[in-house]
Amino acid sequence: MFASNYVRVNKASKAEPKDIILKYCLWILRGLIIFTLLSVFFPTFNPARISGNISYQISLFTSMLSYNDVTFKLLRAFDNGWIDESIFIYLSISCAIIVIGVILCLIGAIMSLGNTRMKKFGLRFPLAGAFTVYLGHIGIYICFKLLQKSKNLDIAKPVFPSNFYYFIVMASLILVFTVICLILLRNKPDELEMKIQEKFSLFLYFTPIIFLTFLFSYMPLWGWRYAFYEYQAGEPLTKFVGLKWFKFFVQNAAYSQQLLLVLRNTFIMSGLGIATSWLPIVFAIFLNEIKHIRFKKFVQTFTTIPNFISWVLVYAVAFAIFNTDGFLNDFLELFGVHKNVNYLDDPRGIWFKMLLWGIWKGLGWSAIIYIAGIASIDQQLYESAMIDGAGRFQRMWYITVPGLMPTYSVLLLLSIAGILSNGMEQYLVFSNNENMEKIQVLDLYVYNLVFGHSATYTNIPISTVVSMSKSLVSMVLLFSVNALSKVFRDGESII
Repeated sequence: MFASNYVRVNKASKAEPKDIILKYCLWILRGLIIFTLLSVFFPTFNPARISGNISYQISLFTSMLSYNDVTFKLLRAFDNGWIDESIFIYLSISCAIIVIGVILCLIGAIMSLGNTRMKKFGLRFPLAGAFTVYLGHIGIYICFKLLQKSKNLDIAKPVFPSNFYYFIVMASLILVFTVICLILLRNKPDELEMKIQEKFSLFLYFTPIIFLTFLFSYMPLWGWRYAFYEYQAGEPLTKFVGLKWFKFFVQNAAYSQQLLLVLRNTFIMSGLGIATSWLPIVFAIFLNEIKHIRFKKFVQTFTTIPNFISWVLVYAVAFAIFNTDGFLNDFLELFGVHKNVNYLDDPRGIWFKMLLWGIWKGLGWSAIIYIAGIASIDQQLYESAMIDGAGRFQRMWYITVPGLMPTYSVLLLLSIAGILSNGMEQYLVFSNNENMEKIQVLDLYVYNLVFGHSATYTNIPISTVVSMSKSLVSMVLLFSVNALSKVFRDGESII
């Protein structure tokens, strides 16, 4: 009897070959859809480049979203009637149709994480999405044929897209695997209602964060390829030069000397920021000690608001106060002091000026995480300390401060790892010819290489080299401080 029960349980626990095939087909289908979705954002896979006047740096998503970016070289041709503008309107619509098809496929991929009933219903979306992608490509092909009939082919420059068939192939693969999954699901019994397993639903909540992180943090790394090419803005990457720009930057004395000055400014500003990183924790502790609720909320709001003011507006206020004709000089004249000094242009003490502006703008915002940390400390500790006769400052020193140290340690280590990243906006708006030598940090230097007065086409690869090196050094610092964290914090790490 026990043996027969064991056999039945063992057979029931074994997955049938059909279920195994279905499982792998579903994961392949999801992978194809995710890869197709990511391809929408890469210029390499854009099937809408039907003219030589369309930039090689435009993705399918941009072709759909920004009509001006697609046609900015053809405005004169539209005005003179050499090219029918409606061709490119239809082209943008066709791109939008392809993107809609990819989104439909994505909806199907998400619903395929549910139970059998949801899978059967959700797999209809990839079917519709694949045919929608085909429809968009038909539209692009028609636009290409119409462009070939333009009055001025020298201006139109019709070119059949080299990646025209990429999305067609991906849509075909999605279609094939969708049909296979539907066939395998055909005889499976349906549940009463559609639902997704809890583990998948929690993952889906986190998916937007993963997508945005990839879009804004990892996808820009695709631009590192400019460091290995002869590149001019708007032109395709054709001439591979290897490590030429790395060698050029090291061997060129002018660039090397300038980089040393920039690194000096960067390390000083970051060092001052790290040296004053304890100020938000002190502010949070004293703010927490305010017993009057309304006054406490007012102080917290008043000190947090500057974080949401742009640096351009901050500079406008600073200009009105510290300029030659500003409030400070007018105020001093009331006491017979006629200095007429432009305090913003004065390079003396510029590092401390930038530090004070940064503290004023970010102190309240930086304290929020410590205020949340204080709220998580066990209140029984404070009650026990009061019973033992501990005063307010003793409770702050022996309970609040140790309770916030783990949070402070993590943020401090991350600050050390990002010591080469000071941001750019603050230093850009406050920079001028007088203080540039001391205010130009690494991020501003990379910006000035590309968009500054002395920028040339060669500066784009060089700026990429600097930015790429900065990222690699930051990664090394991150893992180094993580190793130190394990040594000094009893095996605790930040990653």
